[in-house]
Amino acid sequence: MSDTDTQVPLPDLNNAAESSAANDVGYNEDEQAARIAADLEAVFDVPVQVSAVLGRSKMDVGELLKLGPGTVLELDRRVGEAIDIYVNNRLVARGEVVLVEDKLGVTMTEILKAERT
Repeated sequence: MSDTDTQVPLPDLNNAAESSAANDVGYNEDEQAARIAADLEAVFDVPVQVSAVLGRSKMDVGELLKLGPGTVLELDRRVGEAIDIYVNNRLVARGEVVLVEDKLGVTMTEILKAERT
């Protein structure tokens, strides 16, 4: 079996609706969405690391060692300012901290457009 036998072609998500609508006489948006979801099913179980960064602080190691319970650490952000959301160490969105029942969460308020290199 060669490497090309295991490659699955990815759908063109930018033009998928346009090309299918033009080519299919019995075009159905639900069927198209189901086909796209089925095509992407292989990546649903790929693990990613998601980080929500409230802010940053810079200090010397000596200062770090002096920190203890109850120490207030000043961050480079103001109260109410958006936090950064990273996926695999890449900034992808900004959001706000929310309280859901008794747990903290993050809601995305802005999804950043990826810069292609």
